Amino acid sequence: MTPDTSIYLHIPFCNHRCAYCDFNTYANQESMIPDYVNALIQEIKFVENQRVSESASQRDNYSTTELSDYRTIHTVFFGGGTPSLLSGPQFASIMDALRAAFTFTADAEVSIEANPGTVSPEKLAALRKAGINRISFGVQSANTEELRMLERVHDFFTVIEAVSTARKAGFDRQSNGVNLDLIYGLPEQTLQTWQTTLKRVLELHPEHISAYALTLEHGTPFGKWSSKGLLPLPDPDLAAEMYEYAEEFLENNGYVHYEISNWALDHGQRTIDRDSPSKVNGLPSHACKHNLQYWRSLPYLAFGAGAHGYANGYRYSNALRIKTYIERLTNPNSPISNLVFPLSPATVNQHKQTLKDDMSEYMLNNLRLVKAGVVKSDFRSRFGSGLLEVYQKEIEELLVVGLLEKKASENSEAFRLTKRGRLLGNQVFLRFVE
Repeated sequence: MTPDTSIYLHIPFCNHRCAYCDFNTYANQESMIPDYVNALIQEIKFVENQRVSESASQRDNYSTTELSDYRTIHTVFFGGGTPSLLSGPQFASIMDALRAAFTFTADAEVSIEANPGTVSPEKLAALRKAGINRISFGVQSANTEELRMLERVHDFFTVIEAVSTARKAGFDRQSNGVNLDLIYGLPEQTLQTWQTTLKRVLELHPEHISAYALTLEHGTPFGKWSSKGLLPLPDPDLAAEMYEYAEEFLENNGYVHYEISNWALDHGQRTIDRDSPSKVNGLPSHACKHNLQYWRSLPYLAFGAGAHGYANGYRYSNALRIKTYIERLTNPNSPISNLVFPLSPATVNQHKQTLKDDMSEYMLNNLRLVKAGVVKSDFRSRFGSGLLEVYQKEIEELLVVGLLEKKASENSEAFRLTKRGRLLGNQVFLRFVE
């Protein structure tokens, strides 16, 4: 039986494309939003019709694959881009299409990313009415100069106002709350300014905090400027010091460090359900259930331009450009033959996973869970082979050099990153790349 499924929807519109961003986003394309929303709804309908059709065919052929299991959805995530540029009615129409196609669990987590300057009381109220119950604000820094360098279009006073407004709209601890995204390891950033950012963010009492080290991606303005010596490279030793400070500071203030870059408050553990690995198991109550789907290598459907998905044994991605995506979903001449669930006319890349692919990705993803790690019994349940039968050499070497540690888990053993391993995570992950 397939675990509960997640859905990711990509909204690629932005008011301004920041200099460090390498996501599939486009500025000044807002005129295309209505057509894009229509295409998104068409893709949702197409994929669900494909699932229903193949499910019926499989029943006739007594197939053991249960595509009907992919109908139950327990998390939805609107990412971007800046999803909050869409109107309340547009979100309502997308959510209506999702509810018509799928069955939501009673406690489904429905998240949206938002820039602080793009929300209003009316819009936030409309989002809650549409069923969105978790919001993630791209804060990045509380320092004015750092925000200017990142080309963010808000200041920290806007963040304070946005969080306050979200609380009044019902994004609170009774829902799935508020997440604040931060970036550290910036050029010319000091430990003191990072400490100030963390302190000011905690004064807003978010349920969840994400903190990512800046990476200078090829093709971005930041990447180009740094290659020409126009932008100082981040100091990796200082970035490591910032990360270690965040670990200690957030833990001392009640946040559980449950994933390499993520911390959450815990107001009571969620129910442990050993038969449903999609359930949060021994993790803080405000851990992001949607991202846990990725970190546990569990299935998620993807809709939208440039969206990536993983379901029915396929990893796949959609056309990047907005216009191309719309044309593929609305043009009746678009090729749809030989498409299997969950692929759609927007799909441009697909890969049928091998057992080794899935094992490798399982290790890379689950090792990101700093407290849970990779559990031996879960690995055997998933793949039918023992963890040490497959990766004994790699695990023993990492134990010897102090990047992994073994710990007792419920009815089993687990391997997880040490504190040093979290700082050198890429050295660990490379051992499991095929």
